[in-house]
Amino acid sequence: MNAPVVVKLGSNLVVDGEHRPRWELVNGVASEVASTVRGGTPVVIVSSGAIALGSAIAGLRSGRRKLGPLQAASALGQAELQRVWHEAFAPLGLPVAQVLLTPVEITERRSYLNVGNALRALFEVPAVPILNENDATATDEISFGDNDVLAAQVAVLLRAARLFLLTSADGVMSHPPGVPGATLVADGAELGAAVLGPPTSLGAGGIESKIRASSLAAAGGVETVIASPNALGSLLRGEPAGTRFAPASTDESAFKLWLRYGKATASQVNVDAGAARAITEQGSSLLAVGITSWTHDFRAGDGLDICHPEETVIARGISSVDAKDVQARQPGVEVVHRDRLALIARPRATAPSEASPDLNDPGPLLS
Repeated sequence: MNAPVVVKLGSNLVVDGEHRPRWELVNGVASEVASTVRGGTPVVIVSSGAIALGSAIAGLRSGRRKLGPLQAASALGQAELQRVWHEAFAPLGLPVAQVLLTPVEITERRSYLNVGNALRALFEVPAVPILNENDATATDEISFGDNDVLAAQVAVLLRAARLFLLTSADGVMSHPPGVPGATLVADGAELGAAVLGPPTSLGAGGIESKIRASSLAAAGGVETVIASPNALGSLLRGEPAGTRFAPASTDESAFKLWLRYGKATASQVNVDAGAARAITEQGSSLLAVGITSWTHDFRAGDGLDICHPEETVIARGISSVDAKDVQARQPGVEVVHRDRLALIARPRATAPSEASPDLNDPGPLLS
């Protein structure tokens, strides 16, 4: 079986301004995806649209909305969204599966592995998983923020071959669509001069969110493209289109990728220059003696952002102790073991060095 592909569609693509499904677009996506699945490449669809579809049922009007009614709209609309995808794929002979996620499933290691195992089992059917954030239970404090981030997290989790973030434009434009002289930026590395537009009325993300998600997925080794749904067939056949973010060269294990991009952090821990060098150059663990301060108290098992004296996040790790155990800064207290630590960046004054072996790593998530 080939490595999977992740395709994400926002609310404005799935649902029109009258809160009705865009059947022509949805059926076109289903046709292209079904052809790819029959060719031996699994596809995951991350689809927004539940709140947009459920708003009409719940009687919600546009404008500022409270959390409770939004959660009700999500619960009502999720069944409708799944029906839309079921009806699109049924004539093509492929079942669809519903998978609703919150960050809890990504930030907890066992749940993270279970998500991957469930998706792998669905690929064997074969079925097309339809993923969405579980907005009926998510809150502002516990939320991906938008489905672009969810799609990127899932792509990294699965070690996907490619991630396609579909949008109403041809890709990232040098200026918002409609502005005279706006041109497609084909290479994501050349986005410095682009002028970005606002999110759509139905969506929560916008092009800036897609750029952040693309950068996240590409850093995790997943080739990512922002493009129009009209280009999906070409993209699935490996043809160039849209704005491409080249995958970073990485041999990180699934555990380290999860730690870098999936594990939530409870506190920012600031370290002195000596500890920063030991972590980045020597592959050392973080000891209490090297910690100068932290932003919030933490407990054993919490994720920590480890920061250089210049406040650059250099690593992310899982604490072995509670914050109170660090107060005395005893030399022998190991706060984060090196096998539970992933480098994020190196201080500018340091040079790359060979990473230490990851002795306790459980191995690739999907082999």
